[in-house]
Amino acid sequence: MHLIHHFLEQHAQTLPEHIACMQVDGEINYTALDKQANRFANALIQMGVQKGDRVVLYLDNSIDYIAAYYGILKAGAVTVAIYKTATERTLRYIFNDCQVKAVITQKSATKILAQLNGQIPDLHSVIALGKGKIDEGLKRNICTENELVEMPDTKPARNISADDIASIIYTSGSTGDARGAMLTHKNIVANTRSIVSYLKLTKDDRVLVILPFPYVYGASLLNTHFSVGGSVALENRFLFPGVALKTMQETQATGFSGVPSTFAILLHKTSVAEMEFPHLRYITQAGGAMAPQLIREVMQVFKRQQIFIMYGATEASARLSYLDPEKLPQKIGSIGKAIPGVELRILRDDGSEAEAGETGEIVARGENIMQGYWNAAEETAKVLSEHGFHTGDLGKRDDEGFLYVVGRKRDMIKSGANRVSAKEVEEILCEYPDILESAVIGVADEILGEAIHAFVVLKNSDGLDEKKVLSFCREKMPEFKVPRKIIVEKTLPKNASGKLMKEALRKRYQ
Repeated sequence: MHLIHHFLEQHAQTLPEHIACMQVDGEINYTALDKQANRFANALIQMGVQKGDRVVLYLDNSIDYIAAYYGILKAGAVTVAIYKTATERTLRYIFNDCQVKAVITQKSATKILAQLNGQIPDLHSVIALGKGKIDEGLKRNICTENELVEMPDTKPARNISADDIASIIYTSGSTGDARGAMLTHKNIVANTRSIVSYLKLTKDDRVLVILPFPYVYGASLLNTHFSVGGSVALENRFLFPGVALKTMQETQATGFSGVPSTFAILLHKTSVAEMEFPHLRYITQAGGAMAPQLIREVMQVFKRQQIFIMYGATEASARLSYLDPEKLPQKIGSIGKAIPGVELRILRDDGSEAEAGETGEIVARGENIMQGYWNAAEETAKVLSEHGFHTGDLGKRDDEGFLYVVGRKRDMIKSGANRVSAKEVEEILCEYPDILESAVIGVADEILGEAIHAFVVLKNSDGLDEKKVLSFCREKMPEFKVPRKIIVEKTLPKNASGKLMKEALRKRYQ
């Protein structure tokens, strides 16, 4: 049996002095990090946290976050990570949805928790880190950093099974409120081992982490590298992308991971093309489809690195497929094939398997698939069936078995008698020389049912000739797919992990 925190414990024994994590103001080795995780675990247990209780991580990426994450698991509790950018409404919803018993956060964040007093009744304990004052209105059992240091640094005795829930990760839902995907130790360990096998990670690998750990992709960077005794270099300043690139050089990072917007920013807002990264071995991309034109630009800049295009879902513990870097030049636009231990099928609405070239829903099976959504049996039944996990993505398979995402089921625009993939239009718009990013939605229209509206971000601020763009589109696709309107934006709405959020655009037309 292997549990997630065994990754840390194993290398505290085998690689005690090896650097586990680097951040701006210091670093920590595996032994010291494991002892700190034990202190968190013992503190939680002393504060009354029982096996299976939900504990919120409300911290930025940091050594403290990592120690707290593994500490919660050592205590037999369930991690519920929340972005530091979360609104008061989101905090209240998540705390109450899964009856959070304890939270690990900074003293500075106790103010917002105090404001929620009376609205989050299940919360009984708070571990408050850092400097500053704890809000006087926070009437809870509190453990400060000074008290945490005095906790035993030995592993607590808790009987934990691989089938126990390890993490509840909230993902946006079709009903408005987020849903908590329940992932067991077995789910996450299986996915971790699969990713390690195709990335060929070793203890000598060090990934530069700019993605937040509450994001399933960010969490997978942590677990994959800790599973082999590697290192994570934390960089929370991607608002200044040039700084992140300098950190990549200084930390001698061997790996880097991002979502499509990450690479759009690096290629067009920094001097990355003129920089050298002699230690960088590989790059991974997931978190939504990257436009083929952007992929080509990434390939041009990172000629010496292996580029892994990946596909996944929160409900799959992170990863479902990857494209072998050697196949990338011939298969641009493909998400590759299923990762080891996962089966991916393209199914018709009646559950039968689609032929090569035929569009259907991507459905997954594997040990990495979640147990369901917390407290949401109806939503769970919509995505988990006898066939497996229904991703909600439409895809097709070519004659060689490589998979392609056509678009989200709910991201197909019904314009007149035609169904149009928003993804296809977005990719063509990104081929236009002046356009950096695009987002396409369907807007209610009396004649067409839905009219295609495109939101674009430019590479520079010189403006856009809409007529030229529409003429370009007409050369590339039939008239019914050509946007009726193009709106220039300074930025597109994204969540804390950098993923595009189209709901914010759709709300403008409600």
